[in-house]
Amino acid sequence: MSKRDFYDVLGVSKGASADEIKKAYRKKAKELHPDRNADNPSAETQFKEANEAYEVLKDADKKAAYDRFGHAAFEGGGGGGGPRPGQGYGGGDFSSAFSDVFDDLFGDFMGGQQRGGGRRAARGSDLRYNLRVSMEDAFSGLQKTINVPTAVACSACEGTGAEGGAEPTTCPTCSGMGKVRAQQGFFTVERTCPTCSGLGQIIKNPCGSCGGQGRVEKDRALNVNIPAGVETGTRIRLAGEGEAGMRGGPPGDLYIFVEVEPHKLFERDGTNLYCRVPVSMSKAALGGDIEVPTIDGGRGRVKIPAGSQSGRQMRLRSKGMPALRGGGIGDMFIELAVETPVNLTSRQKELLREFEELSEDNNPESSTFFSSVKSFWDSMKG
Repeated sequence: MSKRDFYDVLGVSKGASADEIKKAYRKKAKELHPDRNADNPSAETQFKEANEAYEVLKDADKKAAYDRFGHAAFEGGGGGGGPRPGQGYGGGDFSSAFSDVFDDLFGDFMGGQQRGGGRRAARGSDLRYNLRVSMEDAFSGLQKTINVPTAVACSACEGTGAEGGAEPTTCPTCSGMGKVRAQQGFFTVERTCPTCSGLGQIIKNPCGSCGGQGRVEKDRALNVNIPAGVETGTRIRLAGEGEAGMRGGPPGDLYIFVEVEPHKLFERDGTNLYCRVPVSMSKAALGGDIEVPTIDGGRGRVKIPAGSQSGRQMRLRSKGMPALRGGGIGDMFIELAVETPVNLTSRQKELLREFEELSEDNNPESSTFFSSVKSFWDSMKG
């Protein structure tokens, strides 16, 4: 049976570009692969036919010869160069053809390597630092020096990992590719080079200070700007201040996670502050002014209305926390806690009893409550 036209096999025109030919072959290879067509005995034959066609059309010289002489170009006559040594034309060099497509499909999953060279030097790890600040510092912001244990570039070898700062040499196992290939049946499988770990280079004389790593462990002092308004959970990123990369690789980043310590006087809710202020029973009954603290260290005056009860709130505007990166200032809320006196003297007790006898109509909440209680008991009796 005569051979089919290679362009027809791949489903492309004679004027198709190299990229179009590759895309067409990739589609055919996936469609006709024997592993996906166990119930189709003709798929393997068509699969080999597609491999054969692509092996010729992907090569510019072979393609030119095929365009001029057709199949005769590879049959030992007709003015075309025959198959290369070790490449039987009848079956095609499938491993060579499919490896091109394999690079396209799976190159990104082979450790970030690219064809023709090793992968980039490994980037350093990102670091996390937990920083506790007071609420006063969160209010005003601050500059703080922190000590971060990390890996820094080795000064003895200037981060190269080689003694004296010498340049690494090309890995003899992978010839600088960073990967090695192994034939497994129809497939050519690529793996990370075990000698250079995918870097494509090796160090013959490792640096004595860093053992060839290009970095050493060291504490670093960093000045950190903590902006006003930070809250617990605020994350600050310092680009390039993380762990140094392997053998000159780029450094990672440092992430500072802020935790604002609880305060003895204030509770925070976003940009608002809450302060619970105890007042005497007489002050709550008669009313008057009291002084309260503010987060900036100052004082604020609050007027208590006569007859105030526990839980009553009053607002001091713009006395709360600033919003992070601008956006205004919150408010401060004063919550009253009416305090019952203790350790009374005999005279105080006597005055309170007298006051109790005279204050029957001065406790409307109590009167309403006990009136409801009486109605409840009466209904239960009925």
